[in-house]
Amino acid sequence: MQAITVHDRAAGAAGLALTELPHPHAAENDVVVRVHAAGFTRGELDWPATWTDRAGRDRTPSVPGHELSGVVEELGYGTTGLTVGQRVFGLADWTRNGSLAEYTAVEARNLAPLPADVDHTVAAALPVSGLTAWQGLFDHARLTAGQTVVIHGAAGSVGSVAVQLAREVGARVIATGRSADRDAGLALGADVFLDLESERLEDAGEADVVFDVIGGEILRRSAALVRPGGTLVTIAEPPEVRPDNGRAVFFVVEPDRAGLTELVQRVRDGRLQPAVGEVRPLAEAPAAFAPGRGRHGRTIIRVASDTPAAAGSR
Repeated sequence: MQAITVHDRAAGAAGLALTELPHPHAAENDVVVRVHAAGFTRGELDWPATWTDRAGRDRTPSVPGHELSGVVEELGYGTTGLTVGQRVFGLADWTRNGSLAEYTAVEARNLAPLPADVDHTVAAALPVSGLTAWQGLFDHARLTAGQTVVIHGAAGSVGSVAVQLAREVGARVIATGRSADRDAGLALGADVFLDLESERLEDAGEADVVFDVIGGEILRRSAALVRPGGTLVTIAEPPEVRPDNGRAVFFVVEPDRAGLTELVQRVRDGRLQPAVGEVRPLAEAPAAFAPGRGRHGRTIIRVASDTPAAAGSR
């Protein structure tokens, strides 16, 4: 099969190449998915899990990418809840070969059924951004109706989903970002947009929840915005400053079939629109990793066409 692989950590994105790899096979509780669309995170080339397995052993050449949408091709021993030929989407394991390939082996529990009326390209943009926003707002911060939430980076792939989810639950949303993002943030449903380039962060006032994707000075200053009993949640880095009489949480997104099901239902209902940017073929995935490209919305790699012939071939 064809796959994007990386061999040399020092080479970064320049070390990515389209190569031939053996077809994967499903281990116990795995499925093999024929990938139709895949997503990736540019920073994953710096993650230790891209280069080593859970035991710390070198696993190159490794396949990057962790978001995928496709069709189940093979079931491993003991796998339940999914069937061959079923449309699925979800997250590939962090320490195994990922989704920038024609086929990938994934733990079945990391996947959720994909309804026929949701395109693979849209579904592949949902797992990381959607689950990060969902887990940050509801699992960690326990956001509820009537509360106020500050969402940094509101026009980005994670922030845009967070704004929509927070608005739906009935929270007051203060979105932040660059001046060029104001219209997009307000169109997503934010009540207020704060321009971090020209306005003071402190003017946001007190909030029950601050959801941060930026880190650095913005994260440090955000602790002061959290009212007593509130929560500062970040995915950027462990916070150095904690809110007075509040909580600070740093987390890494986890696979969650139930969360994926909730998210895709909202997509079907029109209540949620993940930010899809460029859509490029597998051969162009190395170029898509280059800094400065595809920054508006999540870049998606289309691997296979969604046709019965493609779904059943190897």
